[in-house]
Amino acid sequence: MADRVCVAQIDGPHGIRGEVKVKSFTADPVAVKDYGPLQSEDGSANFEIETLRPAKGHLIARLRGVVDRDAAERLRNVRLFVPRERLPPAEADEFYHADLVGLSAVTPEGTEVGTVVAVHDFGAGDILELRPRAGRTTVMVPFTATYVPSVDLAAGRIVVAPTQEIEAAIKRGDD
Repeated sequence: MADRVCVAQIDGPHGIRGEVKVKSFTADPVAVKDYGPLQSEDGSANFEIETLRPAKGHLIARLRGVVDRDAAERLRNVRLFVPRERLPPAEADEFYHADLVGLSAVTPEGTEVGTVVAVHDFGAGDILELRPRAGRTTVMVPFTATYVPSVDLAAGRIVVAPTQEIEAAIKRGDD
C-alpha cells in the first residue's frame, strides 16, 4: 500500500488574488482541508489551506503564501498528497485508489488478464484501467460489483467479470 495518498489536484488559478481551483478526491470534497498540510507529489512543496469554499464543479482554495495569479498559475496540475496515517481507514467495500493501482486482474476462473494501471472517474462512477499482460491497448472496466465482484488487497488481485474487451485482451495475450 502507498504511504501517501493523492487527495486533490490544483486545476489552476481562480481570479487575480492567488486563489486556486481544486479538484478534491475525498469522499466529502471539503474534508481535504481537514488532513493537515498537503504535499506535492515529489515532496518538494507543502501547502496549507487557509480557506476553502465550494464552487460549481470544484473548490476554491486560498493557500498560505500564494498571493497572486502568477503564483497560482505555477501550481496548475499539482497533485496534492497526505500521509496515509492522516486518513480514516476505508470502510468495508471502500478502497483508496492508490491501493487498487498495481493489483493483478484475473477472471473468476483465475486466468490472468492484466494489471490495474489507473482509476478514473469521468462523472458516472469509477472506472478501472487495466493493462493486459501482453502490454497492448488498455481496457476500461466499470468498478462495480457486476464487473469487479471481488477485491482482495491482501492477495494483490481483483476478479473481473468476462466482457468482450476482457476476452479480447486474454486472447491477445496468447499470441
